[in-house]
Amino acid sequence: MKTKVAILGGGVAGMSAAHELAERGFSVEVYEKQPRYVGGKARSVDAENTGRDGRPDLPGEHGFRFFPGFYKHVTDTMKRIPFNNNLNGVFDNLVMTERVMLARFGKMPISDIVNFPKSKADLNALIQVLQHADFGLTKENEVLFADKIWQLLTSSYERRQQVYERIGWWQYMETDQQCGDQNPCPYEEYCVGGLTHSLVAAQPKLMSTKTGGDILLQLMLLMANPEGQTDRVLNGPTNDVWLLPWLKHLQSMGVQYFHHHITHEFICDAHTNKITGVRVKDLETETLKTIQADYYIAAMPLERMAPLVNKEMLTADSTLAFLKDLSQKHEHSLNWMNGIQYYLNQDVPLNKGHIIFIDSPWAVTAISQVQFWKGFDLSKYGNGQVKGILSVDVSDWFTPGLNGKTARDCTLEEIKDEVWAQMEKSLNVNGQRLIDRSMVLDCHIDCDISEEARAVGNSFAAMHNAEPLLVNTANSWSMRPEATTGIKNLFLASDYVRTFTDLATMEGANEAARRAVNGIIAQTKANVPYCKIWNLHEPGVLAVLRWLDKKRYEKGLPWTDETPWLFKLLHEANYLYHKLTGFK
Repeated sequence: MKTKVAILGGGVAGMSAAHELAERGFSVEVYEKQPRYVGGKARSVDAENTGRDGRPDLPGEHGFRFFPGFYKHVTDTMKRIPFNNNLNGVFDNLVMTERVMLARFGKMPISDIVNFPKSKADLNALIQVLQHADFGLTKENEVLFADKIWQLLTSSYERRQQVYERIGWWQYMETDQQCGDQNPCPYEEYCVGGLTHSLVAAQPKLMSTKTGGDILLQLMLLMANPEGQTDRVLNGPTNDVWLLPWLKHLQSMGVQYFHHHITHEFICDAHTNKITGVRVKDLETETLKTIQADYYIAAMPLERMAPLVNKEMLTADSTLAFLKDLSQKHEHSLNWMNGIQYYLNQDVPLNKGHIIFIDSPWAVTAISQVQFWKGFDLSKYGNGQVKGILSVDVSDWFTPGLNGKTARDCTLEEIKDEVWAQMEKSLNVNGQRLIDRSMVLDCHIDCDISEEARAVGNSFAAMHNAEPLLVNTANSWSMRPEATTGIKNLFLASDYVRTFTDLATMEGANEAARRAVNGIIAQTKANVPYCKIWNLHEPGVLAVLRWLDKKRYEKGLPWTDETPWLFKLLHEANYLYHKLTGFK
């Protein structure tokens, strides 16, 4: 009889765990809250009530779509999901962007290459930016930023984990000293908060330096790599070209997928140190039932998992108490990253990639979608008149906008109006008018954002987000669990689990799932291969300097830019070796 695994949560983590287990011959059941969608925060959604004359609703997205080249885990899984005649499955549905645009209030947008220059046009674009872009950075800003990046590149892994994890990104970058009373502050916008805040919804004042620094280094190293692909997006709606083919593949391998079920209670026997069953609620019939399996994987987000930890589970594994501690900290450091789609009466490409509205108070990011959806016929959706989609993400719902209100305190209509106003102020400058409200035929805000029923006096109640995004705050690693728990048959797979990725992304979720599956393989002693795990890439050319810093760290010494002559010689030799071998 096959070993049975019940997976609680059908997002990217749950689907990834199901995939790895099914390929290895396990019997798998997945229980997912959504009544019909799969993939959790990665899903695309239907723009409700936009279909006309028998056409389906227009395609929308829950949030950001960004597959940087340092992703290894989720893209490896994508290569094993069949899609039409694609040699590499749904992975071949990823297409590279060419440019990133920095749009700024009252200034001409800057369009720069996002990958290593591969053509004369790329090189010319880079030169134009270097020669003519006015970032407003002082020489002191530029020198400090370079120094801080160099320090990260040459710091040992041990120092990053034990020291930089405890330092906030804002503090490490000396933001207050550089900005003072300056508002807006170019150093904060371009060097500290702009890119990380918009691309990964991380809060620079709360995010740990280990997390922020590692991810920024990965992006910068990709841009400097001739073979790198810094920014990739899907060539169609996420459900169509990834998630639904994935579900079909899982079901073809025997995975049972139960929609509209929510985990209600873990039944734990503290004496045997095992979960004996899990009570789940069928949201369609409002009935409870107990599911039993040999092993259980909790693939739910932190805010769902923490309240489910009961005293019997704590008796079996007292470290699970940290989940409640982490969730309480999470309540004060969570962020929202949710999508808005503007459906236009014409296609407005704007930029061959993402647009970062660098000084927008709501940390707005956008992409003109249709240019990447080759072969997708929009006339078959909605009212048949939509020609373009401007897909937008709002990553800061707690800072006042141009209207003086936070996104969380606005009505849905106010959000649509304010986001468009912030984009217009950045794109329509110096007499040019790239976008106009007359273009908008319809608009859709992610359905996770809802107006709460309660009222506060005569004012509008604040927005509610059903799926907030975890932010890895400084010193949170100590409270975050491993995928394998002290309960023999319970494993964790979610973005709060300790991973090399160390970021709340679909890559982190996939890696966490692999770690959970590896725990089950070890527990069962099954004669199957472990899931592969990749660490983040570090340039081998700097290995000598990182090793030197490791020795300094072991002696309790701080990082230094001073290198003894012998190590300078070793570093030069290492550099020459990597140059001759192609910097691999």
